[in-house]
Amino acid sequence: MAYKPKNKIKEEIKTEMDAISEKISQLEQLPDAKLHQVVSFIKSGMRIVGYCFIPYNLGIAALILVLSEAAGVVEELV
Repeated sequence: MAYKPKNKIKEEIKTEMDAISEKISQLEQLPDAKLHQVVSFIKSGMRIVGYCFIPYNLGIAALILVLSEAAGVVEELV
């Protein structure tokens, strides 16, 4: 193994640390899968309830189904 000056080693360490920091930054920007799943379950539950209301009260059913579509928009944003 060849001898490297201390400043060369420090430069290599800094370069590696910068690369690691950049990768961590990229990972932090990924969507939150758990929150996406929770919102998806809520949306599906709202749809089921909305469809169950159709025979009893069409207005409430429509309102719940519209709200479930709003939850779908929120789902795509998380």
